[in-house]
Amino acid sequence: MTATPTATVTLTLVEGRLDPDRYVFDERTTCVIGRSKDCSPRLPSDEHHDTVSRHHCLLDINPPDIRVRDFGSLNGTYVNGKKIGQRESHQTPQEGAAMAFPEHDLADGDEIRLGETVFRVDIHAPRTLPLARCANCGNPADGDGGSRAGDHLCTDCRSAPDVVIEHLLELADTGRPDLAPIAGHTLLRELGRGGMGAVYLARHEATGREVALKVMLPKVAANPDARARFLREAEITRALRHPNIANLYESGFASGIFYLTTEYCTGGSLDRVLRRRQGRLTVAEAVPIALQVLDGLDHAHRQGVVHRDLSPSNILLHENADGSTTAKAGDFGIAKAFDQAGLSGLTRTGVTAGKPHFMPRQQVVNFRKAPPAVDVWALAACLYQSLTGHTPRDFPRDRDPWQIVLQSPAVPIRERDSGIPRALAGVIDRALREQPRIGFESAAEFRDALRAAVPRS
Repeated sequence: MTATPTATVTLTLVEGRLDPDRYVFDERTTCVIGRSKDCSPRLPSDEHHDTVSRHHCLLDINPPDIRVRDFGSLNGTYVNGKKIGQRESHQTPQEGAAMAFPEHDLADGDEIRLGETVFRVDIHAPRTLPLARCANCGNPADGDGGSRAGDHLCTDCRSAPDVVIEHLLELADTGRPDLAPIAGHTLLRELGRGGMGAVYLARHEATGREVALKVMLPKVAANPDARARFLREAEITRALRHPNIANLYESGFASGIFYLTTEYCTGGSLDRVLRRRQGRLTVAEAVPIALQVLDGLDHAHRQGVVHRDLSPSNILLHENADGSTTAKAGDFGIAKAFDQAGLSGLTRTGVTAGKPHFMPRQQVVNFRKAPPAVDVWALAACLYQSLTGHTPRDFPRDRDPWQIVLQSPAVPIRERDSGIPRALAGVIDRALREQPRIGFESAAEFRDALRAAVPRS
């Protein structure tokens, strides 16, 4: 089998003083350029770079695509000599962050200037392909227009996951081997929908077993390398077995579409429970959920697996026959694996990516190397919202959400609700600390601290 040519994006220094002077990106990532020690590329704090902000601009990269956005810097970011963002001299960094600066897609040969530093963008991509056809319906594909090798989906298919999954189930029942894991299933109802696809309750007619059937629709062509990378991550997730992790049963790819079958949790997701409860739970309700999920996270982290996308929407609740409820971490690493394989396109910083309510700053500045502590922070953020009805940070509509993550610490929880017990508040506030590192580096450490703070939970 011939290997798929690898697309790369390279930043080459053409003006300024920087070591190294060349940065090569061959996979999905984001990076922040500036003088802060957590930036990469990091510009030195010297007389040649004193016009560059600590967090100056953000690059969103999914080779061969790249885009840039200024963070409201004092001296602006320039693309080919044209300014794309700069706050007024009388404005504070916070006021600059409140200004809306659009993202700019970059092309091969473009130059980015920050103060006296200039990078040239070099894009290497496989040759342009003939007009592609949608792998699902056969109509002409759009989106990346055939510039990427692999299986394409058209806009109509990406916007209609219910039609797509019904079609896949029909094909599965014809005996297609690539759809064997979902053959014999009937859709019962939709459970949820998001930017990557949708999830449905399905029943296997021969056995009666109910599963959550998820369909994930790539925004760009799914080439063999990206498919293999995602399905390999899914297999790692499938190996996780713990009472507080929702089981992944099967995964596959067919007709340009990824599908997964997972354990169905009858109590739904935590975010839906919060909506039914006017946004808040009691300490006696919320802390046991957090403790159970931390047990699942501890098990996964010991196996070297990090979730990287924990939020109330993928904390699942299963109602047991004895009346008790078991909390489980769902979608374990799947969404982030899909994104890291490049299959979600350029979405992390665009409006379709949503706001990073449950993401610590470590994931923004070091997207590819998320340590287990990012899950601890995210779980603490979920507990914080469950108790207060607020996320740890405020995200005003007129401010850049990614800069908020970089520059705004979590609001102490008792400022949201002075009724939160002090011992519990101290543990949650510590878990949400990000400088110089996340307050608890392991799920077990946070779990034990929670148990000590609320001994009856």
